[in-house]
Amino acid sequence: MMHPSLVAAFFFLLGLSYCLTLPIPHEDSDEFTTEDLRFAERYLKTHYNLRSSPANIRRKNANTVAAKLREMQSFFGLEVTGILDEETYELMQQPRCGVPDVGEYNFFPRKLKWSKNNLTYRIVNYTRDLTRAEVDRAFKKAFKVWSEVTPLNFTRIRSGTADIMISFGTKEHGDFYPFDGPSGLLAHAFPPGPNFGGDAHFDDDETWSTDSRGYNLFLVAAHEFGHSLGLEHSRDPGALMFPIYTYTGNTGFLLPDDDVQGIQALYGAGGRDPHHKHPKTPEKCDENLSLDAITELRGETMIFKDRFFWRLHPQMVEAELVLIKSFWPELPNKIDAAYENPIKDHVIIFRGRKFWALNGYDIIEGYPKKIYELGFPNEMKTIDGAVHIKDTGKTLFFTGDKYWSYDEENQVMEKGYPRRIEEEFPGIGNRVDAVYQKNGYIYFFNGPLQFQYSIWSNRVVRVLKTNSMFWC
Repeated sequence: MMHPSLVAAFFFLLGLSYCLTLPIPHEDSDEFTTEDLRFAERYLKTHYNLRSSPANIRRKNANTVAAKLREMQSFFGLEVTGILDEETYELMQQPRCGVPDVGEYNFFPRKLKWSKNNLTYRIVNYTRDLTRAEVDRAFKKAFKVWSEVTPLNFTRIRSGTADIMISFGTKEHGDFYPFDGPSGLLAHAFPPGPNFGGDAHFDDDETWSTDSRGYNLFLVAAHEFGHSLGLEHSRDPGALMFPIYTYTGNTGFLLPDDDVQGIQALYGAGGRDPHHKHPKTPEKCDENLSLDAITELRGETMIFKDRFFWRLHPQMVEAELVLIKSFWPELPNKIDAAYENPIKDHVIIFRGRKFWALNGYDIIEGYPKKIYELGFPNEMKTIDGAVHIKDTGKTLFFTGDKYWSYDEENQVMEKGYPRRIEEEFPGIGNRVDAVYQKNGYIYFFNGPLQFQYSIWSNRVVRVLKTNSMFWC
């Protein structure tokens, strides 16, 4: 017999099949077709509990849809307008988990968890994209993500009914939650409970991989098993339980702090966590905020911190926080320095002894290269900050308490360098975390402070908090 909550879910979904099209408030433009609007409606029904049926269609209007759009925009940190705009629609098109974002499993009771710590799982079938051994390793590794930070233990069984049954399927696959073909919905999982409870299903119309191609099975499985254990979606864009898929690398994965807090709220802490620190998502208005790098990219300011960067566009009200890997899977999870060379239309990214060149959002072929190719000594290990001075055509590189000057036109390091930072830029301290240039000023960042330095008068004219970049 099916669990009552699953019966409710079935009849909810059955009701959706009789839905009539609702008006979607959207920007006055020709960019949205009728099919686009239908897709947006389906998205809100699937993930935000937008309901309608022949019995109540007269009471459902654009205001209801606008409320759901506002709910979605608020969840993802977009500008909350209740209107379908390009940014909202683009986010709807991103590959993601099939579990709803709001309502705490709106088909299920809240705060579901397993009443035991020893759980079993069974792999019912396999995808043809990977070998059986690769699938087995991906799932085992995904369970380990959660067992390391809780008292939970996971044991695989090869027959019978396990607590967590894992399977691959396509379209309608037996649970009344059909998949939608390639991309879109990647997988879904049920919260703890009998029958379907805890089970995880993966869309076999996707291309599954052990790296950045297609969709990384380990990363998707680790997310879905979070649902199998009782976690809901997180609003934190750096969390594993954030609903949108992002490839974050396959080696050295560390469960983010937001997920650790969530799972330990349900099951408590385990005694075997090998990691003392779990990555946190930076807060832009943190009093002690420090930065890794800043650069412009075709008029947009990009501010790097840990695994993330904020995008500041002149036409954007709020800074958008995104994972570095979501734009450039090939780049490291953290960078040291960055600068834009507007003459070449390149952005140069540094990490350790390597650097990459970007053209727009594309990595130029032939990179990464080694920093000594720019003229740095072989013993140089890292660049702390870099800034291109448009009026001189020179790029300044900062490392430790010294800096170099690089002639971009002749592609050579200038003679007479390195020089001491304190001697050439008095008042900014003896190190630089990040630096950029704008309107005749160089902005030096040192911990929670930034120094506005006049290029022409060679002096600090203002000292600001680092977080004032975000109007905090």
